[in-house]
Amino acid sequence: MPKMKTNRGAAKRFKKTASGGYKCK
Repeated sequence: MPKMKTNRGAAKRFKKTASGGYKCK
């Protein structure tokens, strides 16, 4: 999965999982 560094708007819609991945909310 791509790193969420700059796009904070996308970061709000995605939650970091315990395994270190991202899951769409």
